[in-house]
Amino acid sequence: MQLKHLFLVLMILAAIVSCNKDDDGPVILPHEEQLAIDIEIIEDYLAEEGLTAEETASGLHYIIHEDGTGTHPTATSRVEVKYKGYLPDKSVFDETAPAETIKFELNRVIPGWTEGIQLMKAGGGMATLLIPSYLGYGPYPPSSAIPPNSVLIFDVTLLSYE
Repeated sequence: MQLKHLFLVLMILAAIVSCNKDDDGPVILPHEEQLAIDIEIIEDYLAEEGLTAEETASGLHYIIHEDGTGTHPTATSRVEVKYKGYLPDKSVFDETAPAETIKFELNRVIPGWTEGIQLMKAGGGMATLLIPSYLGYGPYPPSSAIPPNSVLIFDVTLLSYE
């Protein structure tokens, strides 16, 4: 086992043992510890899949597969997209139907989408967003299909925005 992985495992175990936890609630680690765990999960996923991603200052990782023909939306744009959301184990938790799209205000979704979709161009821009848990749903996901503190992965096509 690499020293980096051993250190991460020891850090996780120490955090779990020392962390306060409600009997009914998820484990809540300090931000820096959870982010380090999430980044390790993202980097392992990328290595296993043979992918290379760009990383933003927030820890969001992204891969632009196709540039769109338009311009970049802003944080307050209303966007139209197609997407598939899944976990690093590749279990899908949400997606648009093949013939459907979804429209929403970019500032009304998880922070990872607000940040990541602004990096894309409308007109068919395609990207994969690898989102640390704090930019997703953190310890309180909206459904049982997403465990607490999950890294989220989205394949997104940005069709248009207004």
